Amino acid sequence: MIKRLVLSILFLSTFLFAAIDFNTASKDDLMAIKGIGDKKADAIIEYRKHKKINSVEDLSSIKGFGPKLISKIKKQNN
Repeated sequence: MIKRLVLSILFLSTFLFAAIDFNTASKDDLMAIKGIGDKKADAIIEYRKHKKINSVEDLSSIKGFGPKLISKIKKQNN
């Protein structure tokens, strides 16, 4: 029982604290990031069809992603 609990906690912590790949993340994965809702997730998905996202700063090329939001995303995505 305890072993199962510990493994569950380790799995969840790995999932929660892993950096997201903006080039492959699903819409739900993107929306799990604080500050990214339905429209911003759609904008990221549309943007990555034409250009690769190499870093969080690349999001500044997308309408609605200003310095404040990008800073918040960087803190969450480390």
